[in-house]
Amino acid sequence: MDISTQNPTAPPAPQPTGAEDKRAARGATRPGDRIFLGLSRGSGIFVLVIMAAIAAFLTYRAALAISENEANFFTTFEWNPSGVPPKFGIAVLVFGTIVSSVIAMAIAVPIAVGIALFITHYAPRRLGGPIAYVIDLLAAVPSIVYGLWGALVLVPNLTGLYGWLDTYLGWTGVLEWNDGAPRSLFTVGILLAIMILPIITNVSREVFRQVPRMHEEAALALGATRWEVIRMSVLPFGRSGVISASMLGLGRALGETMAVAMVLSPSLDINASLLDPGGGTFAQNIASKFNEATPMGRDALIASGLVLFVITLLVNGAARLIIARRKEYSGANA
Repeated sequence: MDISTQNPTAPPAPQPTGAEDKRAARGATRPGDRIFLGLSRGSGIFVLVIMAAIAAFLTYRAALAISENEANFFTTFEWNPSGVPPKFGIAVLVFGTIVSSVIAMAIAVPIAVGIALFITHYAPRRLGGPIAYVIDLLAAVPSIVYGLWGALVLVPNLTGLYGWLDTYLGWTGVLEWNDGAPRSLFTVGILLAIMILPIITNVSREVFRQVPRMHEEAALALGATRWEVIRMSVLPFGRSGVISASMLGLGRALGETMAVAMVLSPSLDINASLLDPGGGTFAQNIASKFNEATPMGRDALIASGLVLFVITLLVNGAARLIIARRKEYSGANA
């Protein structure tokens, strides 16, 4: 038997003619494509130039201040750039910024993940939609409004919580309260948690919606409960997305200014108790002192801003790296 009749070969694909090649070349180099390519490339370069210009400006002005500083910039508690000689440091600001942000993350992340899971896996559509809409509205509230609400509503109503923490956890020293006004880093952390809650919730919600339906149905077919499906299928699939969402929220918390300035009672001390008034953050310190600062004082504030700039870049860079680990999340979190 002829083998060629048993295994017929497919006819060769038609080769493009010279006219088709010319049309393809014209399509790739038509004016509209070149203009769009130039605009896209220019936009990307423009962003990099802006970032480089900001970094260069901050570095130059910070170098002027640090070169005149007679104290250790990273370990000094004092802030007196107008003195003779000038002495200033960011130890209190680093402590306050990190502590308030950690408190905010500890409060906001579990609540945000819980809300996202409820909207995507528990709530009926007629209830999940309005809840998601309200969360979106919270993300659009200006910082100054949060600050007013925090100063006029949150602070006066935290005395009960402070008293409870002092009664049951005051023995630790970290949560000891001396009956002062609740304008502490702990209050700042609570307010920041409310502010970053919409960011973490929205991103986590989109990540959980991308979980393959087949994974959940397979777990249910094996007899898993709703919680077991979430624990074994949803959370592992969305872990990197939740982490990146949390880091985006952390970036917001690190740089928050007006709300913190309206709630915190600043000082240049590091208190052992988180409930004692005092402390400070980078953004709050810059906002409260910039207008009245001398030229040397402004350079010192810019130096502290450079540190905050670097910290924020590192946080956002880490978030992008985590997103890149799972390409399916890059579109939702971009």
